[in-house]
Amino acid sequence: MRVRVLGSAAGGGFPQWNCSCTGCRAARAGAATARTQSSIAVEAGGRWFLVNASPDVRQQMTACPGLHPRDGRATPLEAVLLTDAEIDHTLGLLLLREGRGVTVHATPATEATLRRGTGFLTTLERYCPVRVVPVEPGVEVALSDELTYTAVDLPTGKEPRFAEVGSADDPGRVVGYRFTDRSTGGSVVYAPGVADVVPALLDACEGASALLVDGTAYADDELVTQGLGTKTAGDMGHLALAGPGGLLERVAGRAARTVLVHLNNSNPVLLEDSPERAAVERAGVEIGTDLLEILA
Repeated sequence: MRVRVLGSAAGGGFPQWNCSCTGCRAARAGAATARTQSSIAVEAGGRWFLVNASPDVRQQMTACPGLHPRDGRATPLEAVLLTDAEIDHTLGLLLLREGRGVTVHATPATEATLRRGTGFLTTLERYCPVRVVPVEPGVEVALSDELTYTAVDLPTGKEPRFAEVGSADDPGRVVGYRFTDRSTGGSVVYAPGVADVVPALLDACEGASALLVDGTAYADDELVTQGLGTKTAGDMGHLALAGPGGLLERVAGRAARTVLVHLNNSNPVLLEDSPERAAVERAGVEIGTDLLEILA
């Protein structure tokens, strides 16, 4: 199994178009690594699957030769798996409309938002056939002879933007995935949205080759202290890395390799010479980058 990080930034990318924070200025000046919005691709036996379809999906697929068309307009992309219905994880679905059809794996809660909230699936169906495969947390699903996934239900930590569709308590509003290669026994966990570290997530990490996990914010109040907003990381449904009970303390070492993804432009770990980055690396945790590849 091969896992390719297509995008390692949170919503808006890095630099973010409307932001002049220290990190975004550094990225524009070439002093920090630019990043596209959060997504990975998983491949086994020549069959490719996207996990989340970001607004940068065209650029990301262009940068990944394994996803290039092979014969006319036939592509090796077989399906898109969604962790939630956030715009930065689903807007790219509309950019796949030129294909012969799109297969989407989504929980009922995510599908409901994409139909009665954003309307993305309803719109996509006007352009190409769409097949939705229901995702049920805790149930192993075969994507191919070699590759399986098991979804992990995660708390949202916030009320849904489209409250008329459901509540934060609805199961399956946010999930992570554990991918397993039956031929090698290797497994990789992808969880870009973690509001709290629940037992199911820790169980999924047991024996995993790698954990690609939510690195949105280093400190819970960094958006506020940097003058970038009024919400904390917790308000946005993300557990900050730092401090007692922080994500770093609770997941470091749970898998053979831990890599931070979904990094917000406010996070100082994006700056290579920052003390926050040094603290993360001392904990044995990596800072994910676009194009990072993991074999398992």
